[in-house]
Amino acid sequence: MSEEAVTTGEGRSVGILEIKEMIPHRYPFLLIDRVDNIIKDEGAVGLKNVTINEPFFEGHFPRQPVMPGVLIVEAMAQTAAVLVVETLDGEAAGKLVYFMTVDEARFRKPVTPGDQLKIHVTKTRSRGAVWKFEGKAMVDGKLVAEAKFAAMIMDD
Repeated sequence: MSEEAVTTGEGRSVGILEIKEMIPHRYPFLLIDRVDNIIKDEGAVGLKNVTINEPFFEGHFPRQPVMPGVLIVEAMAQTAAVLVVETLDGEAAGKLVYFMTVDEARFRKPVTPGDQLKIHVTKTRSRGAVWKFEGKAMVDGKLVAEAKFAAMIMDD
């Protein structure tokens, strides 16, 4: 997905209620609040408003709360799942998206309460039920995490 497409907002946006129709994740594991700039078969930008009320902050870490990196990668996968459902015109709605691989994951900076996480996901390839993506998580325009990952779309 081109940077221009991301900044101009030319794609469709979906809010939390529509996300819940598209993917099966629910609290406390629904990790995206909105998805913007969905461009079918290309990419999307997920949004996560990180608050101190997140259940994982009780134990990670109580005196210095940091969003676990694996949950940032999960938010990338959920953004990718919304992209897949949109690309397939709803055929994949409610289906499960299983991680197959996570490669080259890098965590550059901690994500803390008050941050707004913008998750840029780009489809790099798809063949049948297997889709490959690149994800970049940003806070205030700065890269905080990135990963390449593959997922398989399966019936519930």
